[in-house]
Amino acid sequence: MSTRSIFAAGLDAGSTYTRCVIALLEGERFRFLGYGCVPSQGWSKSRIADQQAVSDCILAAVEQAESMAQTAIETVVAGIGGMTVRGANSRGKWDMGRPREITQKDVNRAMDRAMRVQMQEDRMLLQVMPQDFVVDEHPGFHDPRQMLGSVLEANAHLLTTSVQEHNNLIGAVNRAHLAVDETIYEAIAACYASVLPEDRRDGVAVIDIGQHSTELACYYGESGQLATSLKICGDHFSRDLAHALRIPIEAACIVKEQFGSAVATGTPENSVVELPAVESHGRQPRDAPRRLINEILESRAVELFEMVRAELSRFGMQRALSNGLVICGAGALLSGICDVAEKVLDCPARMGLAQGILHWPEELNDPAWTTAAGLAMYSARLRSQVDVEKQSVGMLGRILR
Repeated sequence: MSTRSIFAAGLDAGSTYTRCVIALLEGERFRFLGYGCVPSQGWSKSRIADQQAVSDCILAAVEQAESMAQTAIETVVAGIGGMTVRGANSRGKWDMGRPREITQKDVNRAMDRAMRVQMQEDRMLLQVMPQDFVVDEHPGFHDPRQMLGSVLEANAHLLTTSVQEHNNLIGAVNRAHLAVDETIYEAIAACYASVLPEDRRDGVAVIDIGQHSTELACYYGESGQLATSLKICGDHFSRDLAHALRIPIEAACIVKEQFGSAVATGTPENSVVELPAVESHGRQPRDAPRRLINEILESRAVELFEMVRAELSRFGMQRALSNGLVICGAGALLSGICDVAEKVLDCPARMGLAQGILHWPEELNDPAWTTAAGLAMYSARLRSQVDVEKQSVGMLGRILR
């Protein structure tokens, strides 16, 4: 029997770079085909300010990927993040009337009630992370189908986002002559690419540190426990340096990337960094103590991971990360950031790279590409389950299978 080939494309439209990955699913093999990357335009912080400029960048990145892959795509799975995304726990209860075998329809009805939450204006449901089910007051079931029971309760973590921001992103993709199969929270996509399913069971958190947004997702026992956006991002590190050293933000980015570290301990007192000259200001090159630079970066890194710790504590997950923290995004490239994470969170930390993609290029072994890889993998998953979805009812049928 011939194996059906499925083309999959992931689009990570960030405020600094727009990235696209095209891959091919052949049976059990997921093979890389091409990628594209262009500097982003039309963004203000993590929000779209010029939809046409964003669309032009998307089109350019997709065309690069199509040229390398030698194929054309019509649909993508797009990543979404930023401070407009929020997560909260919810519970839905379905009374079946009498003890009987639980079916897919019962599961969907319980989940439907969990998703019925009153939202403020300009809010929409982005994604549902099923946690577990309670059958006749007995908790902890991942898949209750075919069990006997009379009352089924569903626990879920619901992600909501701004309708306007979501529509702006969809509109920008549509202007690039592409349809959107699904919009996925960026931290969830990064986890999908960088963390094996068995590693999620014992507890793991993924943080995606972008230039203008930072997203956090936490898993335990095969289920998503929380997802949220944090106020501190890569831009804060650069702006701290720019303010302290009195240099432009562009120069601060260069200093951070080339000479900076999130760990100041061990930096020699006599080590200095020559700050980039600013010709337009007529200032001569000058030096800055490297220890001062690292102290500034370390202070901000500690603040970021203390914020992560506070979020984990809020959901009772602070001591549940047996497999530690996975750091993705361009912010993961800051030297020493894993050391700070381990010290503040008291758990292992590592850089998150894409796994399980055949012929993945060496130049893309970079945490900045993990989200785009995860979006492509998610696209393949969705497309491969079209037939399954026809046989089941609703969103949860796809997730549980």
